[in-house]
Amino acid sequence: MVALAVLFSLLALLPPGFVVAVGIDTGWETIKALVFRPRVGELLSNTLWLSALTVPACIALGVTVAWLTERTTLAGRQVWSALAVAPLAIPAFVQSYAWVSAVPSMHGLSSGVFLSVLAYYPFIYMPVAAVLRRLDPTLEDVAASLGTPPWKVFFRVVLPQLKLAICGGALLVALHLLAEYGLYAMIRFDTFTTAIYDQFQSTFSGPAANMLAGVLALCCLAFLLLESATRGKARYARIGAGAAREQKRKRMNVMATLAAQSLLCALVLLALGVPLLVLCRWLWLGGLENWMNADLWHSLRQTLVLGASGALLTTACGIPIAWLGIRYPHRLFRLLEGCNYMTSSLPGIVTALALVTVTIHYARPIYQTEVTLFLAYLLMFMPRALINLRAGIAQAPVELENVARSLGRSPGRALWSITMRLAAPGATAGAALVFLGVSNELTATLLLSPLGTRTLATGFWALTSEIDYVAAAPYAMLMIAISLPLTGVLYHQSKKIAGL
Repeated sequence: MVALAVLFSLLALLPPGFVVAVGIDTGWETIKALVFRPRVGELLSNTLWLSALTVPACIALGVTVAWLTERTTLAGRQVWSALAVAPLAIPAFVQSYAWVSAVPSMHGLSSGVFLSVLAYYPFIYMPVAAVLRRLDPTLEDVAASLGTPPWKVFFRVVLPQLKLAICGGALLVALHLLAEYGLYAMIRFDTFTTAIYDQFQSTFSGPAANMLAGVLALCCLAFLLLESATRGKARYARIGAGAAREQKRKRMNVMATLAAQSLLCALVLLALGVPLLVLCRWLWLGGLENWMNADLWHSLRQTLVLGASGALLTTACGIPIAWLGIRYPHRLFRLLEGCNYMTSSLPGIVTALALVTVTIHYARPIYQTEVTLFLAYLLMFMPRALINLRAGIAQAPVELENVARSLGRSPGRALWSITMRLAAPGATAGAALVFLGVSNELTATLLLSPLGTRTLATGFWALTSEIDYVAAAPYAMLMIAISLPLTGVLYHQSKKIAGL
């Protein structure tokens, strides 16, 4: 078990190790020539402006919607709560496709910020809503009894308690902004990821692409350090005896209710209504013939096979790491687990470039095979499985394992027959999250998939690159159909965590 955990964790060090090794091999003079040039400055400026505008907008929108659905008496708040999460079922590049086909003039920074907010604000909404459901209202009551106005109570009492949720969600948004390719390529907005892919296509893993990947990795590290510094070390748990009381919802006047309903209607229309209406329009124009495409169903089968295989592989490989982290919380095992989280923070294109370079030079037989592709999925999506496996294994009493061993069962058999049966719901949720990530993954699949491999995401991208929006619509609709149930699982899981 320890050997497997060490092996999988060492594999996770491959992408960051690649970035370091490339920097050492390239030499300082070449690095200066490739990095310190106007093009890199332009990409860095685009990235910083995109992050500086999108992340605060997502925070403002996510916190506002969470407050309206969780702390007010707004009519239909349960429906609004579900609809606020639903944009996660629409891949960001599908969101971009829908808007660009409806408004062809969309391009540049402003369009990038607009579409990014619509695609990623649920990453703020979900954790903030979960925390708002569980907050003890005692502090708010004390502040109100001292004559503090409601808006000051929110900013001085409630908002500080949301700090962890906001920081975590903001980090997710920022990392997605760095990693996203399809959304920005479609609106012709240059970022590091689009530039790396273009450079790779023209020079095939040349030093310029590798240096851009190094700068992108440094941007990821900067965001991780910024989130850690912002989070701080303050306590957020309730101290004292007794149980927390249920939250009292705020009553809004007519004007406030009208403004809130208008905001939520506009948000749902922009994030869900426009993409779905545009898709339906293209599907109507294409007719039934659009669904008779043999490549479409071949892509669906390959997506399901890759998604299911990647989910099973990643979840199985995560079991030793999660089990050791829970049963033996030694510093070494925590370090091994942390390696996987560090690698997953890197954009998929950096992981793909690392695997391309390593397989070409040291493992040519597996270059551009399913082995390399599944290894990329394993490195990119392992944390999705680990988080849920840890929660499931932690709820399985270790005493049951000890009893099984005392009755003659081997440690592996005791783990499988006792602990993993009890941890099955967590493992299933983790596998579902990995499946969702694999089925919508674009850049790593484009760079690493064997010849002839065509998923819904890559098939959709090939058709949109040819401006064949009608033929691309069924691919987009099937991706949404696959993602929607899994997004529902996420929503219900967040409700369960909050005790609802």
